[in-house]
Amino acid sequence: MWKWTEDDFKNAGDGQLPLGKYTDEWAFGDVEAGLKKADLVLDETFMTQSTGHQPLETRTAMAYWQNGKLYLHGSTQSTMQTVASVARWSGVPPAQVVIVSEYTGGGFGSKIPGAISMAIPALLSKKANAPVMMRITREDEHFIGRARPGVLARVKAGFRKDGRITAIDMYAICDNGPYDPQGDARTAGTTISLAYQPEAMRWRGLTVVTNTPPKVSQRAPGGMQGVGIMEPIISKAAKKLGLDQVEVRKINAPAGKAPFGPLNPNGTRNYVTSAFVKEALDKGREAFKWEERKAALASGRTRGTKARGIGVAVSPFSGGSIGFDGLFIIKPDGRLQIQSGIGNLGTHSVFDVHRVVAEMLDVPWEQCDVVFGSTAKNVPNTCVSAGSQTAHAMTRAAHAASTDAIKKLQEIAAKTKGGNPEAYKVAGGKVSGPGGSLTFAQAAQKAIELGGKFDGHEMPEDINAFTKTSVKALAGQGLLAVARDSYPRDGQSQSYVIGYAEVEVDTETGVVKVIDYTAIGDVGKILNPRGLKGQLFGGSMLGLGHAKTQRWAYDQHYGVALARRFYQNKPPTILDAPLNFTGDAVDIPDPETPVGVRGVGEPPVGAAYGAIMNAIADAIGDEIFRKSPVSPDIILDALENSGKRTHDALTAHL
Repeated sequence: MWKWTEDDFKNAGDGQLPLGKYTDEWAFGDVEAGLKKADLVLDETFMTQSTGHQPLETRTAMAYWQNGKLYLHGSTQSTMQTVASVARWSGVPPAQVVIVSEYTGGGFGSKIPGAISMAIPALLSKKANAPVMMRITREDEHFIGRARPGVLARVKAGFRKDGRITAIDMYAICDNGPYDPQGDARTAGTTISLAYQPEAMRWRGLTVVTNTPPKVSQRAPGGMQGVGIMEPIISKAAKKLGLDQVEVRKINAPAGKAPFGPLNPNGTRNYVTSAFVKEALDKGREAFKWEERKAALASGRTRGTKARGIGVAVSPFSGGSIGFDGLFIIKPDGRLQIQSGIGNLGTHSVFDVHRVVAEMLDVPWEQCDVVFGSTAKNVPNTCVSAGSQTAHAMTRAAHAASTDAIKKLQEIAAKTKGGNPEAYKVAGGKVSGPGGSLTFAQAAQKAIELGGKFDGHEMPEDINAFTKTSVKALAGQGLLAVARDSYPRDGQSQSYVIGYAEVEVDTETGVVKVIDYTAIGDVGKILNPRGLKGQLFGGSMLGLGHAKTQRWAYDQHYGVALARRFYQNKPPTILDAPLNFTGDAVDIPDPETPVGVRGVGEPPVGAAYGAIMNAIADAIGDEIFRKSPVSPDIILDALENSGKRTHDALTAHL
């Protein structure tokens, strides 16, 4: 066991994290030279809290066996991708597992492939030869429902006079929980390297095993923590250098195929597919009326016991994966039956991604039926509903399947009416060309007559084995379109959200009220405006909760959980929502995906987290807090101490 000594703490300074051993590291550029040439160097310690995922629906599950197959009804983020997990946990082949999950009341990363507790009703049902349901209470959910790892970090950052970051040196400790190593501290580092594009950076990390509930990815894992650690430093530097907060972020913003993270073995760095963060900053500045608010606050921030402040933050996170399958049938009645293996968390993506099919085949959305919610319904290989992957990955898959359908429609028309397939066009529910036209209904009937690849009796070799099984079950029902996303992609897909916040702090009670909040996304082409705003609002609320109230607490001596219920953990409610909320995006298509869409689910979290904390600091001072959430007790104690932090910056779970 390794422990810091008294001298380590003495050398670190008051409230600073002592530096020491680490189990992981990466670097690029000359950090020491970057700090040496900087006009301003800040050395700050910050702690982000651990928080339970706390979905409204607990992980209750019910199982029964029928004809040798396990049927499991459970709460999962990823319908198709849960099959392999439950099969492994239950000790049965995947072909014998059926997952039924039509609606899931939240997961936030804790139910990505379901939950290992699902194995309990599955195994008991087999033994009892009867259906078994295992109900999980709210208190059970606290202990087994997983949690976000807290990260304690010390960051030394160098700035030029114009605000450009010359170097970042980061040392981070991750509260790992009791089991598998978590990557949040490392992701925090790569997120910082992308969001602020330092000329040089070194990251060192250490994971610490703690006797707390197991940790796992929570919406924007590591990304939120990285933004929360770095954003107050950016704001403090801007004030010391006399610079506008938005302009400092613009001069450090990623653009184009921006690099991020460590050096690869060949000496290069990974880079993104695109970044339009400067455009998002400008759009947000205008929508939020940044200049007007800044001018109003210049004449005074305080009226009576109320102090106001404004803040801005940049938050990136992964925006999509590749390589999955699309699958649908044009039925003999002319309707499109689209097979969806996506989990339904209320995010719209289970349906919205398939609008690509209707658009490419030029049919009304009302002519499409989406089959979802059960792997017994013959769904294709689908990405997990996590990591903001779904919109990007599955619009690509839908595009591939639609391209396959168009080609088959053209070939059927040419075989039936004569001529060259390329001469036929698909539009308005018909395929038309020099020899005449066929309705979709007629083409579907013809596909059944032709058989082979047209109705699914023959299929592409490159599609996933899971998809092949579904195709076999669906063959012969109409024109079957199936394809794997094999489109090229140059770079890694990352999305970005810019948050702008105005808060009001009651200096008598310490209560923080978010008056106005604006979230602007750089998330590629807008897939569904309503869905976009819903994701921006939901993610922003999670970030708001982490900034203001949400935490858990453990007895420092006995390690007993002191906060197990909603009213103790304080996740935000609708009563905590900003009085005014604006959500929008720059709507610039990503050039490395055929539909132009990237995911939006996770970057809003860090944006609100950072922007609201920056606004609090703008209202009442930079030295008030060094940890989150910025709760009333932290604010009041600091204000009574002439605006200087009084809380212990190095003790977790308080």
